Amino acid sequence: MKVKQLSIFLQNKEGSLYDALEILTSANINIKALSLADTSDFGILRIVVDNPEKGIEIPKENNFLVKPTDIIAIEMDDTPGGLSGILGIIKKNKINLEYLYAFTHDKIDKAILLLHTDNLDDLISSLENEDITIVPSEEVYNL
Repeated sequence: MKVKQLSIFLQNKEGSLYDALEILTSANINIKALSLADTSDFGILRIVVDNPEKGIEIPKENNFLVKPTDIIAIEMDDTPGGLSGILGIIKKNKINLEYLYAFTHDKIDKAILLLHTDNLDDLISSLENEDITIVPSEEVYNL
């Protein structure tokens, strides 16, 4: 039910993102979703890949700092207010999100929302109680 996300820490210098992505490409690892955040000193590339184990191993072998983290994926309406509806449920249940990012997929009017909080089990329970579909990791990895 939980999805493995990789956080790859990048130096904030020209070519760092390219270098990280190129080693994944060379290892035939496909990125399913990504988010990039940066500060003046470093960046954090958060990715979900089709092969998390290999996605952890290959960057480490190439001297990148990689931290695997569990997140969850849910299906939401890809319409105006779709995200607000989900966030309303989370707010009602007093769950503090650390971050989220989304992507669309082949289901018409649906998107996948990736979420992280310090208590994923509470988040899953709250969403399931509201009949929100939790997307299995295999579906996310193999979209």
